[in-house]
Amino acid sequence: MKPLSKNVIVFLVLILMGAALFSGYTLNQQKPEPISLSALVDRVEKGSVASINVAGDQIDIANKDGSASVTHKESGQALSTMLATYGATADQIKAANITVKDTSGTSYFVDAILPTAVTLLIMLGVFWLIMRQMQGANARAMQFGQANAREVAAGKTKVTFKDVAGSKEAKEELQEVVEFLRSPKKFSELGAKLPKGVLLMGRPGTGKTLLARAVAGEADVPFFHMSGSEFVEMFVGVGASRVRDLFARAKKSAPCIVFIDEIDAVGRQRGAGLGGSHDEREQTLNQILVEMDGFDPTLGVIVMAATNRPDVLDPALLRPGRFDRRVVIDLPDINEREAILNIHAAGKPLEKDIDLRRIAERTVGFSGADLSNLLNEAAIRAARRNAKTITQEDVLESVEKVMLGPERRSLVMSPEEKKLTAFHEAGHALAAHALPHADPVHKVSIISRGSAGGYTLKLPSEDRRYRRRAEFVDDLAVTLGGYAAEQQTFGDVTTGASGDLKQATRLAREMVTRYGMSADVGPRTFGESEEMIFLGREIHENRNYSEKAAERIDAEIDRLIHGALETARGIMQARKADLERIAAELLEKETIEKEAFEALLGPKTSKT
Repeated sequence: MKPLSKNVIVFLVLILMGAALFSGYTLNQQKPEPISLSALVDRVEKGSVASINVAGDQIDIANKDGSASVTHKESGQALSTMLATYGATADQIKAANITVKDTSGTSYFVDAILPTAVTLLIMLGVFWLIMRQMQGANARAMQFGQANAREVAAGKTKVTFKDVAGSKEAKEELQEVVEFLRSPKKFSELGAKLPKGVLLMGRPGTGKTLLARAVAGEADVPFFHMSGSEFVEMFVGVGASRVRDLFARAKKSAPCIVFIDEIDAVGRQRGAGLGGSHDEREQTLNQILVEMDGFDPTLGVIVMAATNRPDVLDPALLRPGRFDRRVVIDLPDINEREAILNIHAAGKPLEKDIDLRRIAERTVGFSGADLSNLLNEAAIRAARRNAKTITQEDVLESVEKVMLGPERRSLVMSPEEKKLTAFHEAGHALAAHALPHADPVHKVSIISRGSAGGYTLKLPSEDRRYRRRAEFVDDLAVTLGGYAAEQQTFGDVTTGASGDLKQATRLAREMVTRYGMSADVGPRTFGESEEMIFLGREIHENRNYSEKAAERIDAEIDRLIHGALETARGIMQARKADLERIAAELLEKETIEKEAFEALLGPKTSKT
């Protein structure tokens, strides 16, 4: 609820309270009939008055018929004297039961002062609330240009390098930053200058923000955390003002760390064309550059930033004197994945027979965030089973859920579709098992996951940073194995292979245009992407080759795809019995694990 709405409610409550007070005060009193003094004398003479109460100048009359009347007399004159003057006898006056009351301070306050005081207090309260609202708006307007960075005081950051598994080289590089913050004098005596900026580069989920927090925790210094998008507003100049305020706060807290997450939100290359010339973003970037230039190297303020798009950053950000250090954080290898799993497994009741090494083997290409999500999904699955511990099955099932999506057992397939899916997946698995440079099969299933009707899970036996042409050629044949199996078994093809054809075409094109793996086209690349972003998509590519070269590229892509298809067809024809055996096993059990698959076909053909 907005503050203005709250104040309106308060105003209404105060008014209603005042109205209730006045109404209660007036309703409790019976409204008397005003009469003249002569009429009072006439009633006294007739004996129709039960009693008379005199309070100051006011005369309250209680008649014998139950009604009430009121009149007033002159100040300083007694009522009995006045009645006698008008001709009333002493007996008549005595029968009227006259009572004289002294006007007390309390009654005077209730009758005269309280209504006025309550009204005045209500008016003052309304005026105070209005002024407070106006002052709050002015204060917010003055704070509009201030940075709302989250500050973590020294000693409050609980994350250290022990909480970050893997990234050994990155931690060694950042350890120097920790030493600079701890003992700047040791370096300054040798003429070494404190690095002004550290840029953390890596894919999403690799732990860039976690490493920045770990540096602050190791150095035990304040940590200012702000996202790059928080600088940008619709008003030009606000972002630059927030940058100035952030760096002013950091200088007061030096030594400290200023961390800007997703810096590409404000650090995109200036003058890049469509979407890259926003005045507010450029002014914010200019202010960041100026502030980093104005740092005293001995001050002890280090700017750390994170991005997964270093290719779009402005060159001025990356020059020496700005971001002096660039730390690349890669996806974890198998040993690092196992260490990350051990960290995230802390506090989770795992079964004693869980093999995290096997989980690490199945999670090639997973980032630290993916592995954390994996164990969380396993814990959720165990909780839904009302189990007290997490089993190996829970973790393995979660691997496939993170990679492909949840199982869709409720998806109803006809017997014909089920048979088609079984032969399609059997074709992929058989081709992967038969080709020496293809990755080994870990699991084959015809249970639908995500958008896939079935899947063949094949994973490399070891982490690789480089791929050979022979491996790509075998991958093409494995990708088209399902297509070849459908064609051979049913004499026709279906739309189930559309995703495989798209993947094979993309892989063949990259082999020709990016990796130079075509003897006919030659060792060169084709096409250069220019950064021109519109609605989040790259919409322009610089075509740096001729139409004749495009024809040769298309011809080479066709040759690679048709060659891979012929290889797959040859495997399906030569090992037709194995194909049917795999499909029959899938139709019976729906899922085949690695051990059962190798028991069915024998060990995989080794690489030559």
